[in-house]
Amino acid sequence: MTRSSLPRPTDAELAILRVLWERGPSTVRQVHEVLSRGRPAAYTTSLKLLQIMTEKGLVRRDDSDRSHVYEAKMTEGQTQRQLVRDLLDRAFGGSASKLVMQALAARRASDEDLAEIRRLLDDPEDADRNGGQEAARAAHREKHDERD
Repeated sequence: MTRSSLPRPTDAELAILRVLWERGPSTVRQVHEVLSRGRPAAYTTSLKLLQIMTEKGLVRRDDSDRSHVYEAKMTEGQTQRQLVRDLLDRAFGGSASKLVMQALAARRASDEDLAEIRRLLDDPEDADRNGGQEAARAAHREKHDERD
């Protein structure tokens, strides 16, 4: 699959992917239980979305057991990079500096985030190696901030 033909997940599909990234391979019931904590939805909705995601190539299904187990095909970091590339091309004409400036203007970055950005600017190879890990840490910090 080429970069341009990678499927772009919808918001609902991203919610499911977040569950799979956090939990690892999961059944429809396990995914549905996590999703329904935030907003009630029918089990069949979760099932249908996972079936569509399988067809789109976003998840793979292991149907060797009675309960099918779903797993994200791409890592969280790979998906985030794909979405950022798409946004970068569509909204910012390929300009990474415009994207970063708008991201920083949209929400105040913490001192910790700014230090991390500086570190990554000083060592771009480290950003490539640890992009997914850094994104996971940022998401974790954001969740922590929302609870405080």
